Amino acid sequence: MKRLAILGSTGSIGVNTLDIVERFKGEFDVVALSAGANVPLLRKQVKKFRPQLVSVLNRELAQLLQNDLRGEGVKVVYGEEGLILAATFPEVEMVVSAVVGSVGLLPLLAAIEEGKDIALANKESMVMAGEIVIKRAQEKGVNILPIDSEHSAIFQALGGKRGGEGVRKIILTASGGPFYSLSPAELKKVSPQEALAHPVWQMGSKISVDSATLMNKGLEVIEAHWLFQVPLERIEILIHPEGVIHSMVEYVDSSIIAQLSIPDMRIPIAYALSYPRRLQVDLPSLNLIELSNLTFTPPDYEKFPSLRLAYRALEVGGTLPAVLNAANEMAVEAFLKGRISFDQIPQVVDHTMSGHMATPLEGVEDALQADRWARAKAQDFIQEVSR
Repeated sequence: MKRLAILGSTGSIGVNTLDIVERFKGEFDVVALSAGANVPLLRKQVKKFRPQLVSVLNRELAQLLQNDLRGEGVKVVYGEEGLILAATFPEVEMVVSAVVGSVGLLPLLAAIEEGKDIALANKESMVMAGEIVIKRAQEKGVNILPIDSEHSAIFQALGGKRGGEGVRKIILTASGGPFYSLSPAELKKVSPQEALAHPVWQMGSKISVDSATLMNKGLEVIEAHWLFQVPLERIEILIHPEGVIHSMVEYVDSSIIAQLSIPDMRIPIAYALSYPRRLQVDLPSLNLIELSNLTFTPPDYEKFPSLRLAYRALEVGGTLPAVLNAANEMAVEAFLKGRISFDQIPQVVDHTMSGHMATPLEGVEDALQADRWARAKAQDFIQEVSR
């Protein structure tokens, strides 16, 4: 049995991961779980999967959960240190990194240092410090297996290989989110509730807003660059509203290999957990006969400037991607709280990036320092525009 730590167990990816674990009881053993503040759901997960270690957001929640689990033989920890303890728990063989945001970086690196294989859904870590993460994983002989449907599709189309040999380009597909057909004037009026209603996927609030602004696709470009060692100029985005082709790889002989499936995250999760095997997941097959039309269009970079900002961050490199990520996290949070409008999200990111002098990323502290600087800079701008 493969022993797992699941970071972000109460989120969408975490819940789907535990669904796979439950379907294949003889394949996986949950050793550690971490969650934020959703203690009721975490409590149910602990009673069902019997982990040895559980981490929550803070001391108060940890005390509450410890009282609830008295006599269960579960150690309860909290905060950033708790995440790291879960990621480095001695018995764990694979860490499912499914937390949202920059909080995932240090646990990810800590798990790599301990030689744990990674099933990766936390793209923000790769945006902030992908160069450092990939270098250290290679040095430690750690496998990083993508969970994001797009990166899983690329991984499968590449046959599990990295380095870009024989690859002409990577084609990342995007549904376009719920607002792709709206005019700029209409985008100004988008509400948080509307932004959370993704037309294809059921996701958490942050990634749903990122998908609506197309920042999620920009972050995926940066992640793909580091995961597959393919230069930026050979990564293309296509809007594909049907959400059937999850991404493609075009080879130098003009062959294009695509991965197709129904839009269900349990498919890439199962593949990452069991690679190189495939589990017989009991899900509906894609009905090709019913696919009357598959459409592809180039993205509108003017209407969705977040894409340009992500490309700019990767082109400049160094600490700028960490600034992009932090400013975006702050802007999305402000939008969800009603402090700024939907169209102001990329404005916050652009303003923050423009005020940053990028420096080389020589260590993880450089990324963390850039993250802290960007959060303060973005917060000042948010206060200014929300008056």
